[in-house]
Amino acid sequence: DKEALNKYSEGIICLSGCIKGEINYWIQQDQLKIAREKLSEYVDIYGKDDFYLEMHDHGMDQQRICNRQLLEFCGEFSLKPVAANDVHFLNRKDHEAHDVLICIGTGKMVLDENRMRYSPEVHFKTAREMRQLFKEVPVACDNTLEIAEKINFDLVLDSTSSERYPEYEVNLASSREDYFRELCEEGLIERYGSERAKNDEELRNRLDYEIGIMERMGFVSYFLITWDFIKWAKDNKIPVGPGRGSAAGSLVAYVLGITDLDPLRYGLIFERFLNPERVSPPDVDVDFCQTRRPEVIEYVRQKYGEKCVSHIITFGTLGAKSVVRDVGRVMGWSYGEADRIAKMIPNELGITLTSARKKNPELKEAIASEPATEQLWEYSTFLEGLTRGVGIHAAGIVIGDCELDVHVPLTRGNENEVVTQYAMKPLTDLGMLKMDFLGLKTLTVIQDAVDLINREGTDFDISNIPIDDKKTFELLNAGETCGVFQLESGGMVALCKQFGVNKIEDIIALIALYRPGPMELIPDFIDRKKGKKKVEYLHPLLEEVSKETHGILIYQEQVQKAANVLAGYSLGDADLLRRAMGKKDPDEMAKQRTIFVEGCKNYNEISEKKANGIFDLLEKFAGYGFNKSHSAAYGLISYQTAYLKANYPVEFMSALLSNEINNTDKISVFVEECKSMGIKVLPPDVNKSYLKFSPEDSGDGRLSSIRYGLAAIKNVGSAAMNLAVNERAESGDYLSADDFARRLESRSVNKKILESLTKAGAFDFSGEERASIFARVDSIISAASLAHKDRISGQTSLFDEDTDYGSAQIGLNNNTLVEFEPWSEDEILAAERELLGFYVTGHPLNPYRSLFAKGSYKRLSELQDLRENKKYNFMGRIAGVEKMFTKKAGKPFAKLNFEEFTGQTEVMVWSEVFVKSTEVLQTGAVIELLAKVELDSRTETKRLTAEKIKTISKPSESSNQPDENLNNNSSYQNGSTPHPAQEEQLVLNVYLRSGVHDSSDLYKIRDVLIAHPGSDSVGISYTASNGNSIWLDPGSRYSVNDNEQLRAELATWLK
Repeated sequence: DKEALNKYSEGIICLSGCIKGEINYWIQQDQLKIAREKLSEYVDIYGKDDFYLEMHDHGMDQQRICNRQLLEFCGEFSLKPVAANDVHFLNRKDHEAHDVLICIGTGKMVLDENRMRYSPEVHFKTAREMRQLFKEVPVACDNTLEIAEKINFDLVLDSTSSERYPEYEVNLASSREDYFRELCEEGLIERYGSERAKNDEELRNRLDYEIGIMERMGFVSYFLITWDFIKWAKDNKIPVGPGRGSAAGSLVAYVLGITDLDPLRYGLIFERFLNPERVSPPDVDVDFCQTRRPEVIEYVRQKYGEKCVSHIITFGTLGAKSVVRDVGRVMGWSYGEADRIAKMIPNELGITLTSARKKNPELKEAIASEPATEQLWEYSTFLEGLTRGVGIHAAGIVIGDCELDVHVPLTRGNENEVVTQYAMKPLTDLGMLKMDFLGLKTLTVIQDAVDLINREGTDFDISNIPIDDKKTFELLNAGETCGVFQLESGGMVALCKQFGVNKIEDIIALIALYRPGPMELIPDFIDRKKGKKKVEYLHPLLEEVSKETHGILIYQEQVQKAANVLAGYSLGDADLLRRAMGKKDPDEMAKQRTIFVEGCKNYNEISEKKANGIFDLLEKFAGYGFNKSHSAAYGLISYQTAYLKANYPVEFMSALLSNEINNTDKISVFVEECKSMGIKVLPPDVNKSYLKFSPEDSGDGRLSSIRYGLAAIKNVGSAAMNLAVNERAESGDYLSADDFARRLESRSVNKKILESLTKAGAFDFSGEERASIFARVDSIISAASLAHKDRISGQTSLFDEDTDYGSAQIGLNNNTLVEFEPWSEDEILAAERELLGFYVTGHPLNPYRSLFAKGSYKRLSELQDLRENKKYNFMGRIAGVEKMFTKKAGKPFAKLNFEEFTGQTEVMVWSEVFVKSTEVLQTGAVIELLAKVELDSRTETKRLTAEKIKTISKPSESSNQPDENLNNNSSYQNGSTPHPAQEEQLVLNVYLRSGVHDSSDLYKIRDVLIAHPGSDSVGISYTASNGNSIWLDPGSRYSVNDNEQLRAELATWLK
């Protein structure tokens, strides 16, 4: 782009480029005239003094040809040559490792002949090497020094400056600062009431203090920008989290509605968020409803300009285990061979290959004794930490004060998104405004549950629930936390049962404690909480700091508060102390200890010995203390989900299931949880299901069931099912699979969709067996297509007043009989599992349910929480077996698809166990399994390796009472029969029978109904050839004025 080069040429030195450059390209094409023209263009742009002809010599003939011509051009145009060298690695000896990296990037093998290769010459040459290489043109090397002397450039980096932040435009006569203060004052009244906002001295002082610091540090626009997009989200009914991170400690953030957590109520510290003693930009991370997060980003993009807003790049690096596997792959190793070495690397976050070798003697021995492993290790160590690929930060957005390409280079993502080429840290160094727009699925779940609660016209508001609800605490203490935010892991379930939760502060503490490090404090914490152990304090003033947590410091803010109360630190200085303790810098810690001990003596007459003891205590806890602001904000979300589950269980579980539509493992877990809660999960039904899972009453007005959502059925798609639901709402219930296909256009309902709905049981209401409908799918589609053509050509359809297709079209005119083989129960259940993710009308393990209750078996839903390399007992069913042989020794082994009520997983059965268990390893076998938990290196999730396998005998019938929750009121087994109550609610009932009546009867009935319009409801009972009957609703437009004449005309079809 010569125009761009010319525009920005001032102060730039330009070199003509390598062999791929424009001038060298035309030289190689022997088009010297064009080469001269292109050279002249560059001279015109940069001038003779700042345009150099660049010479390379990597041993390539083409380069030497170009160099000779470039020297001629130097004389011809009065230009200077300059020596250069491509640099792709540091030293010549690194060539082989670099070659391995190229293979990783291109997906090739090192031994492949036909692939990209680099010359060993493209290393960083010394001055001596360059002088030797260009000894015939020494001036080319001299000119590199001339260029270096010319360069004068200062890059200003100031991460504390807000100069590059966009300024929030205020459309008022007042200043930005006045507008900011006015918003805060209005928010203070809204949050606390006018009386307290005016007269509460603590509140007033805190607000004025925070506003003053924000103004002094120049962050008013930052907070106005944040306030603006959060306000827009809330105004547009997009759920926003109550807070995240240290921002919840700000009163300004609370009164502006940026957060929804009262910092005074929860004892949160502002200086943990914005420290006046340490100038650094604020960091407000915001959680949004996951599905609507893109709308907020788009709003910001439109408000500040599309060229001023961008996503942020991330660089994926080669980690310790991944680099070993990648190097092994390109060197021709089998996956198993490379994985053997990778598994010797300890599973520690951020571990390096060097430390792994020191920690594992087995690994050290393998490297020392196996030459191939030594070579692999050498390459892997060299490549470890290098960039493997780029991605887009999951949450980060940068907003500029002008078009971003003025400050940072930009690129495009895979979906054409604008992305910075600088990652987070360099953007911070440049002083760019970065914000994290995070998507939190739990917020979507909460909003969906609230919408379901308010579906009947109530006005439930999750932000106004009581925070001391007894039912909520009872649910937590019973360990019934499946689906409860942050509290649903196996360890958390056990902890909740022990903890005795009786206030929201207990939930906040739970979240802070359940992490590596502070977990060791949990037993002591519980004993103190329950009065089993006396609470003691090193100094009486520490009671003020840690009474809430029974004398144990679990929050970072408590360390700050202790330094403030005991040693007179300002809360800002106390934050610096906390940071120093966390970093464990010996010099800084020695300095801080002196300040602390002196402060304790001067402010509270605490002895040096006692002060040092307290300092040691603070230092210990600071190492793993948790941010209370974050814990409190997430604790509130945890409480909200627990409250919904305790008080609105059907709506909450419906919302949970709807948000895991594509995660069959999660659906299995939640369905099992529903059953344990006494909630029936009903199969999909095209007449009762909506797109998502939805609450359904059991005929007594009480919500006690959840109907499977149509969009959750595999292979059907949301678009087609949305049309189906809308059509049903407009024109009444579907009468059969035939009617369903006819009423929806053929492009909306194809063969795959109809087959999937049939196998899922969505047409069970018709009384026709699934196998029968499945066998007729082709004829159903054909008939529907024909009917669609008739409608287009002007032929009126049954029960149709106009061009809209009516609701009561029964497929009686389709008399084609298709022979079919009835499906076995196993086939029915397998189809349900395939399409719905779980078994609806039963479960293959139902006869064994009592054994699950009696046995001490782990559930598969707990698998990811179980300890690696430990052995546990499981019981379940083999849903599939894949038998194979090892490549080297040819030994047999198998992979099992193993399932039980709460999920499924892969189980590896290696040769020794396989040989002993061959007869047992059959699809459908119910087994007891002793297995070791291992990490699957491909997916980084846990799986099982079998140690022992034995079959389980089916228990006697008496020990297995029927489980009502498993029946799900499915109409599949016996068909749907008219419900007496339903029959009585209708003013007029019409009866049709297969074999007695046909489509002509329906036309006659339609004409009679249209001739007697009114408000009385009509129902149609259709009895199929197998004796099953269904009730059909022709829709409100066929309501009639019931009278004797009407009944006389319908006499043929009345009972």
